Amino acid sequence: MLSERLGYCFSPSNQYIKYNRMKPLNLIPAALFFSSAVVFPSIAQACTRTLYVGSEDVVMTGRSMDWMQDLATDLWAFPRGMARDGAAGQDSPKWVSKYGSIIASAYNIATVDGMNEMGLVANMLYLAEAQYGKVGDKPPMSIGLWAQYVLDNYATVSEAVNDLQKQPFRIIAPKLPNGKPASVHLSISDASGDSAILEYIDGELMIHHGKQYKVTTNSPTYDQQLALNSYWENIGGLNFLPGTNRAADRFVRASFLLSAVPTEIDKNFITAVPDGTYANQAAAEVVSVMRSVSVPLGITTPGSPNISSTLWRTVADQKNKIYLFDSATTPNAFWVKMADLDLSDGAPAKKLPIAGGKYYAGNAAERFVEATPFVWLQANPSTD
Repeated sequence: MLSERLGYCFSPSNQYIKYNRMKPLNLIPAALFFSSAVVFPSIAQACTRTLYVGSEDVVMTGRSMDWMQDLATDLWAFPRGMARDGAAGQDSPKWVSKYGSIIASAYNIATVDGMNEMGLVANMLYLAEAQYGKVGDKPPMSIGLWAQYVLDNYATVSEAVNDLQKQPFRIIAPKLPNGKPASVHLSISDASGDSAILEYIDGELMIHHGKQYKVTTNSPTYDQQLALNSYWENIGGLNFLPGTNRAADRFVRASFLLSAVPTEIDKNFITAVPDGTYANQAAAEVVSVMRSVSVPLGITTPGSPNISSTLWRTVADQKNKIYLFDSATTPNAFWVKMADLDLSDGAPAKKLPIAGGKYYAGNAAERFVEATPFVWLQANPSTD
């Protein structure tokens, strides 16, 4: 099948915004998709991110985290006023967090997902083609803090894009504890439904900014995803919906399902929704979409060991500031109401332990415990 030939994923629009010296978008003719002369890199550790925009100003970002081993993920509540540095030597940028946030960690050395108290969401997803550059006079910052920097400093996507396009720092990406490269791009979304995808290609920062960018996954680079998607738009999800665990197929399913689920109260199901609210219905829809594009736990693909199982999913309700966590290894989904966390300046950092098989149900805000923040992934600009 075409999806198996390509081995990666697409995006829901054929428009994009260029920042800096972005190369022109070259549309790939559909006929070339079937040519054996066209060779694309395989993906690794694929994740999926969707942006749902509904009635009643409801906006929700869903994501799945796929990885080849336990990430020892915990949730953390970081208050305003936390002093940070870029964890890449004495020249790293330093800042104090303007906004409190709830985040999901990886190996307790990096923020890979989260939402701040203004409803801005940041998701880091794997991108094999990412190249951050080795030279430059910008202050160096460890990749483990990229998402946290955004959550700490910005309230909206436009604010973040306006600042980040100036490249106030350069990313240093050391290897992860399992020896794999820390190769990612970053998606951000806000409570208005605005969206941006940021990725470093050949040392240059590429930013795709606009509400049309609702789905992203991994390889290829986002401009190629946009071009490739034009092919699938012509097919239509009711005619063909590929079903393998490859990133390309999961992207197609996510795009179709996201456009198909209701964006207002569904009278067929609202009576079964807790409190009978549209927000809770919408959260259930997004969870359903993310589960439908997940890779079952423990699945392996012959000849493609880099396609990983889904470990967990999150849904961020950006209107009501509720962060839902759905693990593939425990029996219950749970959520955290940010209003029930103390994120004020001077409040202690707190952790909700998840690693090691711990599980929760309902609103778990009261289960957070005071904890010393983890040490971020350290980077050496001279060697990494």
